[in-house]
Amino acid sequence: MSDQIVAPRTRDLPEMAEQVIPWLESKLPGATNLKIANMDYPRGAGRSHETILFDASWSAGGKDHSEGYVIRVKPDANQVYPDDLFEEQYRVMRVLHEERIVPVAETIGFEEDPALVGAPFFVMKKLTGRVAVTFPPYRETGWVAEATPAQRRRFWEGGVRNLALTQKTPLDKVQFLAGLPGQESGLTGLDQEWDKYDRFVEWISPEKRWPVLDAAREALKARWPKNQPEGLVWGDARIGNMMFDDNFDVVAVMDWEQASLGGALHDLAWWLQMSAFAHEATADKPLLDGMGTREETIALWQEITGISVDDLDWYLDFTLFKTSCLSVSTSKIWGWPEPDHAALKDRLGL
Repeated sequence: MSDQIVAPRTRDLPEMAEQVIPWLESKLPGATNLKIANMDYPRGAGRSHETILFDASWSAGGKDHSEGYVIRVKPDANQVYPDDLFEEQYRVMRVLHEERIVPVAETIGFEEDPALVGAPFFVMKKLTGRVAVTFPPYRETGWVAEATPAQRRRFWEGGVRNLALTQKTPLDKVQFLAGLPGQESGLTGLDQEWDKYDRFVEWISPEKRWPVLDAAREALKARWPKNQPEGLVWGDARIGNMMFDDNFDVVAVMDWEQASLGGALHDLAWWLQMSAFAHEATADKPLLDGMGTREETIALWQEITGISVDDLDWYLDFTLFKTSCLSVSTSKIWGWPEPDHAALKDRLGL
């Protein structure tokens, strides 16, 4: 894993530990004499949210206890997306953990008052495992690159199975996602996911038009899909947002910061496009041996979900539109060079 901290901001961690101790003690039944150690930032992941890892020890019921935890802090600047869904991601994780649909970290508590650490935050249990990081690319170095083809096959299959299993989420349990902040009340389905990115185009660059994004938006509207299966949207649905154990089994599905009720095919399309970038065959690199092909991924996902993939090409193109919006947004936030208009036009097939 990369030793680079990519968090949007860093802070005085000993000071934060002192701030968090009484709060966490209040969340653990009977806890006294709580201590925090090993507070640090993860490496190679966690760019959009400030994420901090730590270990805690305390006494309760005449016994000593210890546990690893993760703090996730609401961004107070450098917002990548137009809508604030910080509390919603916490609530989605609670539902998924309670329903045992896919493995997610157990949440401990949510603090909406910014006074404690400067912004709202939530805490969840820390899970043990490995993440296929983006920086440096996992296909080139690290535990995935060093694995056997059989191990990578297990890695890929477990990832796709858990991607598919998110569609087993009872939608009545996540109706708080209907009409998200910034949207009209009750908005769901494709209209909800479309609304998010329709507004994104205006939000990312109000002072400058991006004609290529406007053209892509109109082209997608002209091809509006008939197939709109309902379902939960994870958002950043990729294998790099899963944690795996030493047996290459999934132990956590992570980063629910853009969840919605937008429909089942968005995550499949996002997964396929991210996989194409991360490990599929390119002009100069073969498919990472052991990883499933695009066709195998679609077949396994459909076998598990039973959902039609008609009009998937539209959702794939919508994903490219989404990632193009994000390219503009992140370039502004991180001070990177703006995306090249010609390159965006080529990406979007215009």
